[in-house]
Amino acid sequence: MSLEGIKQVTEAEELTQRRKADAQAQAKQIVADAKRAGEEALAQARARAEAEVAGYLKEAEARASKQAEQTAEDTRRARDSLRKAAEGRMAEASALIVRRVVKV
Repeated sequence: MSLEGIKQVTEAEELTQRRKADAQAQAKQIVADAKRAGEEALAQARARAEAEVAGYLKEAEARASKQAEQTAEDTRRARDSLRKAAEGRMAEASALIVRRVVKV
């Protein structure tokens, strides 16, 4: 092989090595970009999910508060009704006690 032929083969090998190195660098950059994009997408999805959960939690708290108020109101009404019924029977109970004590 002539000196010119060896020089061409050497240059071709060097060119191939540079292209291979460039391709590897591009592949690494593509992987890094994809990883960064994936992490950003994950962070955005996580933020959206957290916001959605916070909204659901707020709605649930509002419903629970409304239900607690309704339960308290129902309990108050039942208590008042029982108190009125007991007060209505107070005179009768007192009379019964007096009759038994005095034996009238």
